[in-house]
Amino acid sequence: MAAPRLLRKTAAMNVLAPARQRPGNDFAQGIIMMLCGVLPLPIMDGIGKYLATAGTMAPGQTTFYRFFFQFALTAPVLLLLGGRAALRPRQWWPNLLRGALLGASSLAIFTAVKYMPLADTIAIFFVEPFILTVFSALFLRERVGWPQWLAIATGFLGALIVINPSFSRFGVVAVLPLVSAAMFASYMLLNRALGRRDSPLTMQYAAGIGGSLLLGLALLGGGLSGSANFLPSLPATKLAWLLVLCIGAISAYCHLLIVAAFQKIPASILAPLQYLEIVSASIIGYLVFNDFPSPTKLFGIAVIVLSGLFIFWRQERP
Repeated sequence: MAAPRLLRKTAAMNVLAPARQRPGNDFAQGIIMMLCGVLPLPIMDGIGKYLATAGTMAPGQTTFYRFFFQFALTAPVLLLLGGRAALRPRQWWPNLLRGALLGASSLAIFTAVKYMPLADTIAIFFVEPFILTVFSALFLRERVGWPQWLAIATGFLGALIVINPSFSRFGVVAVLPLVSAAMFASYMLLNRALGRRDSPLTMQYAAGIGGSLLLGLALLGGGLSGSANFLPSLPATKLAWLLVLCIGAISAYCHLLIVAAFQKIPASILAPLQYLEIVSASIIGYLVFNDFPSPTKLFGIAVIVLSGLFIFWRQERP
């Protein structure tokens, strides 16, 4: 019986340890973790689109379930591995603020995919590294060279190529992925400014609480104002309950796998794999919603991806 207890203790230490680079990283394990974390993420957005279009669930309600079930699914794991002490983050307010920023980012995405093709939305969102670089230069006084500024301008040009047809068709909704990217970049900036004194699992748990609180207030306001995108509701069928539970599970555990992968392998190796989200989003959009990017949009997506990879490459240079 000693061996199982030792294995469980070791697993708990790994999951609950604050995010840092550990020696003896396993390259293959990190790649597999990254792939398992990145590829399913557009499924979450696809479920949100399905619930908004066929399931008659408001994007605000879907986003609330995303964070509520993220909290509900991570809390028992924390309790099992670390006891009640693990449910008390060292940085309560920063983690709640991180959750609120993630909540705003997710709300913008779920609202956008209700109207826009899935691949277009995800592609525009990937201007986030450019926004984060700009924020880091403005607020953290990080040095940004002219090649990076050129890549940022080129990346935004690629985003405009994707947005332009969508803007003429969907109006201001086409800008929501940019809003989502700005909120997520603010979340990442907060991570850089405050550091990570809590484990990735604890941060996911606390972010679930922060996001749930923000979306709960949004639903309350939506219920009073009658806004169609914020009307509170319960899942109408067993399938709908299963789908919102899947959203919470994908959100909690896929992001946890991504964080764990970045602990094992340098970001310069993993960064290109993040763009596989666009590939899986295109496949899901085509198979489920009969949407596929036009050649013009594919060109814009390529510009975004290449500019983003250049930004990562410049950041990882010694």
